Amino acid sequence: MPAVTERAHKPVRLSAARRQTLAFVALGVVSLLTVGCAANSLRGDGQKIEGKIGLIDSSRVWSESNLGKKLKDTLTAHQKNRQALLEADARELQRMQEDLRRVEESRSFQPDGIQRRRQQLQQRFEEYQQKNMELNREIQEKGRDVSESFRVKVDGVVAKVAKRIGLQVVIEKGKGGPTFYGEEGLDVTSQVIEEFNREHP
Repeated sequence: MPAVTERAHKPVRLSAARRQTLAFVALGVVSLLTVGCAANSLRGDGQKIEGKIGLIDSSRVWSESNLGKKLKDTLTAHQKNRQALLEADARELQRMQEDLRRVEESRSFQPDGIQRRRQQLQQRFEEYQQKNMELNREIQEKGRDVSESFRVKVDGVVAKVAKRIGLQVVIEKGKGGPTFYGEEGLDVTSQVIEEFNREHP
């Protein structure tokens, strides 16, 4: 009995060849476990996921779709209308300035009258500047609102087209977008414009 106990606690000595064989076996087991974990990370419900990517130039959707053209014309007309208002005020300021210059040169008015005209011109100019800032802000806000509303519609159509043709991701490829290169066959812009025109004629 003591001999058995002594043998159980005695370290086992392996030959160099045996140690090398065991090392290779252990390495193989670790490799199999690693591959198994990687495979599981790629599998969702038992199926390997294969990414399918599409590219879109949203600026083309804006400039070539029917709704995009209409909205662009609306914004242009709105801007021209506001510019016409400012130009009318600018002409009035120019007239007041020329009138004041004639009065100053003629010296037929009392100093109080000339000073009053100068104050009126200054007040009118300040009103013009305020109006100019307000109209510019209005134009920017309208453009932003129209752009955001249009983008929401585009997002919906892109999702619909992507699901129909089996895409998982659609990335912006236009100027300033994150895509440096993409094969032409990945571009779904024309399909999106076609679908967009059907939904938003």
